[in-house]
Amino acid sequence: MKTNAFSGRHILVTGGLGFIGSSLSIKLVELGARVTIIDNMLPDHGGNLFNIEPIRNKVNINFGDILSENVMNYLVQGKDFVFHLAGQVSHVLSLSNPYPDIDINIKGTAILMEALKKHNRNAIVVYTGTRGVYGASVRLPVDENAPTYPKGIHEIANLTAEKIVKVYNDIHGIRSMLLRLTNIYGPRAQMKHSHYCVVNWFVRQAIDGETIKVFGDGAIVRDFLFVDDCVDAILASAVCKNGLGEVMNVGIDKPTSFLELIKTIIDIAGTGRWELAPFSPERQAQEPGDFYSNIEKIRRIAGWEPRVALKDGIKKTVEYYRKHKKFYW
Repeated sequence: MKTNAFSGRHILVTGGLGFIGSSLSIKLVELGARVTIIDNMLPDHGGNLFNIEPIRNKVNINFGDILSENVMNYLVQGKDFVFHLAGQVSHVLSLSNPYPDIDINIKGTAILMEALKKHNRNAIVVYTGTRGVYGASVRLPVDENAPTYPKGIHEIANLTAEKIVKVYNDIHGIRSMLLRLTNIYGPRAQMKHSHYCVVNWFVRQAIDGETIKVFGDGAIVRDFLFVDDCVDAILASAVCKNGLGEVMNVGIDKPTSFLELIKTIIDIAGTGRWELAPFSPERQAQEPGDFYSNIEKIRRIAGWEPRVALKDGIKKTVEYYRKHKKFYW
């Protein structure tokens, strides 16, 4: 990635006070970008002013809503890059209340892209969706040509938002990249409840000396990606001309079982314990089984690949939350 590509550039980060959005904003400021953040601080959705403490006086913050056409029409003007991370990101919440996914993820994305069509067709857009759109994997590792069988409203909404961005890229010329993120973990994720980021929730339980429940036999595998690697992938995609209009997985091709993950967390934290627990009927119905990403496409097109080993990422995560626990739960 050309690190000087963002120096002096005007950038909008939607959802920029959340987990990944804040980490991205910090990196962009380090690279010399002029960053504007929009985040409506929806309760329990991860927005946290402490997340941007290192750059608090170096960014513009708008506490508006991406569902406001007037706000988005104004904010997109003059931006060179738009990183779209705002959204309802809880799979669990969508099971009981599907409307935030429909409103925020689908309508919010349409409002953003329409604002760009009307007021700034020159901006480059990076949309961050989820690997959940694949549903149960047909083959492993899962590449971008795999069929999409979403298993819930949250995943359906993300896939719809992705398709909206793709239409504006293909039909209206709004240059866009479409990323499907895997299980991202690391500093700056909220820890008040277990609805988001399973790895970070396990970290909280370990820090608090609790018993972590391992569903089934713990043998199900996932690819767990450290947030710094995720940010690097987002930035590498943004400056990759060959990636325009492309869907690319952002994950790690070294799968880890849940039991191995939890044992690693407990070992590094030095506290906590684990026990096996049966799946509830609802959790069993939603469980997609083994999943890990084929990342050859983004490696080839954008020259990105993950660098942080699981143990190193968990160590950094435990250290961060032990130091700043009061700001997250």
